[in-house]
Amino acid sequence: MNPAVYKSKLDFWLLLPLGGATLACVYAGCRLWRLPGMVPQMALLALGLAVVLPLWSVLATRYTLTDEVLQVRSGPFVWRIALRAVNGIEATRDARSSPALSLDRLRIDYGDGRSLMISPAGKQDFVRDFTARRARAPM
Repeated sequence: MNPAVYKSKLDFWLLLPLGGATLACVYAGCRLWRLPGMVPQMALLALGLAVVLPLWSVLATRYTLTDEVLQVRSGPFVWRIALRAVNGIEATRDARSSPALSLDRLRIDYGDGRSLMISPAGKQDFVRDFTARRARAPM
């Protein structure tokens, strides 16, 4: 079966604090740019990270199901979870940090007490596809 890619659902409210923090970093970077010495170079580095990392995460958070693995990608971060290692999937609205751009989440419990929360845009389709692939996954 071909890999299936599910984009993250995006809650508008998440863009507000993310945008506000980015604007605050841009403002601080512009203020630091005017100082002498190495401060402008450090400000440019901090500014780049403050803009690039959140933007990368918003644009590149996705979940890929193959016949054997769930791959979760959020910006520069990647998790690979064997389908057979998953102990359960449960809907949650937990606000803890995770590779999810919405509070409409699924908690994936796997391995020895580990968990990861994701927010696929087509949550029911994702669960249906996951269940079918897990049933066929090799031991």
